[in-house]
Amino acid sequence: MDIIIDGYNLIGSEQGLQGALEHKRNWLVQQLSRYQKLKPFNLIVVFDGWRAGSASEASEKIAGLSVIYSRLGEKADQVIVRIAREKGTGAVVVSSDREIRNAVERFGAVAIHAGEFNQILKSIDGVGFEDDVGDDDFVSDKRGNPNRLGKAERKRIDKLRRLKL
Repeated sequence: MDIIIDGYNLIGSEQGLQGALEHKRNWLVQQLSRYQKLKPFNLIVVFDGWRAGSASEASEKIAGLSVIYSRLGEKADQVIVRIAREKGTGAVVVSSDREIRNAVERFGAVAIHAGEFNQILKSIDGVGFEDDVGDDDFVSDKRGNPNRLGKAERKRIDKLRRLKL
């Protein structure tokens, strides 16, 4: 399974984007590396380079992760959507950005909120993230069987359970 992470979105959901971003990026890469040792998924972290990046997209391997910086003038959102389109149904995208979530779900990828994934990362340190995601926790306003979640939501919950430690 490929997990595509909106780097600044994930950092912002936990620490905010004020202060030393380089330190926060390093912290995130370290946390994700620890997670990858426990769950050997293919992790791709995408950071914005559209304001102060290089003329071409930069990609590097750090601690087993693929770290991508979008090129000058291109937002990380565009890179995330492009990668999700390439990966298709096997991809999970971690972002709370509604536009990204809607776009990647059209390609069959599953979108997970950054806060949900942050809770999973916190469980690495033994904080104890309980398996509190159940079918009873969600209410749908759609017609049909009120006791059954929609297909997209069932798929999202299944992927979320697979990501947990």
